[in-house]
Amino acid sequence: MLIPTVKRKSRRLPPRDVNQPTAGGDEMGLIYAELDLISVDDLALCRRGFLSEDKVRSIRVRALVDSGAYQMVINEHVKQQLDLQVVEERVVTLADDSELRVEVVGPVEVHFKNRMTVAHAIVLPAAKDVLLGSIPMEDLDVVIDPKRQTLEVNPANPNIAVTIVKDVGASTPARPNA
Repeated sequence: MLIPTVKRKSRRLPPRDVNQPTAGGDEMGLIYAELDLISVDDLALCRRGFLSEDKVRSIRVRALVDSGAYQMVINEHVKQQLDLQVVEERVVTLADDSELRVEVVGPVEVHFKNRMTVAHAIVLPAAKDVLLGSIPMEDLDVVIDPKRQTLEVNPANPNIAVTIVKDVGASTPARPNA
């Protein structure tokens, strides 16, 4: 059974009639994925011809996949390697219900297999792992396979990510000011 990254009714998710297996392996129940993180600021400079491609900062990380978390979380080392700029400060609630004031940095381009998204990241200086939360997972259009303990490209959309966008009235003609 594949577990969607966000719980909602959707025709693009696999059927739920498969029994959930017991996770096994060295790190029971924990799922990791190899991600490439790239500085969006460097990419923009490269695209405009101000920075050569070999100077674009990137890093490959082994990220903990956590559909119960919302955001991407990185540590100070990753922030420094990519030279990510602070966008804002925010107070976050940790798993033990304690609160912590943190930096939000970015943007960072996140690559997984044939998928890409752009996200901001919360910096937890003492974090051991990079954490991939449900918001970037949803944008990547990926699913969790607990039987194999892997993150996978959504099998319903193997070649291109699919995003659900609600119609916000684009077909309704605008009224001119009278």
